[in-house]
Amino acid sequence: MKNTREIAIRYGLIVLLVTLFIIFSLAEPAFVSTINMMIILQSVSIVAILALGVTATLAVNGFDLSIGSTAAFSMMTASYVMVVFDGGTTLAIVSAIGVGVIVGLINGFLTVQMRIPDLLTTLGMMFLLLGLQLIPTEGRSISAGMTLSNGESAQGNFTEAFLFLGRARLFDIIPVPVVIMLVLAVVTYFFLERTRHGRVMYAIGSNEQASRLAGARVKFYRYVAYVLSGVFASIGGILLAARIGRGDVSSGNSLLMDAVAAALIGYAVLGAARPNAQGSAIGALFVGVLLNGLTMLNTPYYTQDFIKGLVLVAALMFTFGLSKNRR
Repeated sequence: MKNTREIAIRYGLIVLLVTLFIIFSLAEPAFVSTINMMIILQSVSIVAILALGVTATLAVNGFDLSIGSTAAFSMMTASYVMVVFDGGTTLAIVSAIGVGVIVGLINGFLTVQMRIPDLLTTLGMMFLLLGLQLIPTEGRSISAGMTLSNGESAQGNFTEAFLFLGRARLFDIIPVPVVIMLVLAVVTYFFLERTRHGRVMYAIGSNEQASRLAGARVKFYRYVAYVLSGVFASIGGILLAARIGRGDVSSGNSLLMDAVAAALIGYAVLGAARPNAQGSAIGALFVGVLLNGLTMLNTPYYTQDFIKGLVLVAALMFTFGLSKNRR
């Protein structure tokens, strides 16, 4: 009985993911086609990158509610630089990542120096960024040839090099955003799990006071966590802009909830019971598989959020309920 419970805790979510694959494959054979698999991976790549950023803040017992709005603001920044300023690919990418760094530093300052709770700080930042991104264009999306507020037409456009990041496929199969996501997931995994800095961050998240007494630079690592979250959000925003080829004011609306869901599901992957990079990536895949399968089965759109929430809650209750009973 104990061994069965241990196996369920460790592999329960993986089994559920495989079960979803089997069910959707039997119901719709096209679900397991190579094309659809790449569609799923591409659709979850940005969410997974944002989930990795959330994971960094969760590691130090923080939480970043502004990650979705940071991604959206970075998307608008990159688009504005390219279309309105005609600044080119490099300047657009640097500007967008700069946004993430600045947001991360501000979140770090407010939570570390001003001692404002993480949830309140990042909630305020979320609303600030959501409003700020609308001001330069008066609430309009950014696209090539758009009419500016002075009546002139924008002279810039999205370069091929920039669009390559969101639309190209390696070997005509693997989308570039998927490759970027996998690289960031591996880097984050090794940073958190295999380096002293990552272990210190976990120690801070587990017991901040004890870590401080042991000599850990608690304030520094909390800054690091929020800057990482901001940078990952910016990368997600860049890839989103490159994928759709415009700065769409509504494109980032669902990023926060999906990224948070993926990061929290990561707790249940392989019985980790803590934030982890591999779990967040698998959590994003779980959400992507579920939504893609429901869509292919022509499930009404208005029921998909309910079904997604029901399955996610059931998975987490199953995993954490068993884990609690074990203790």
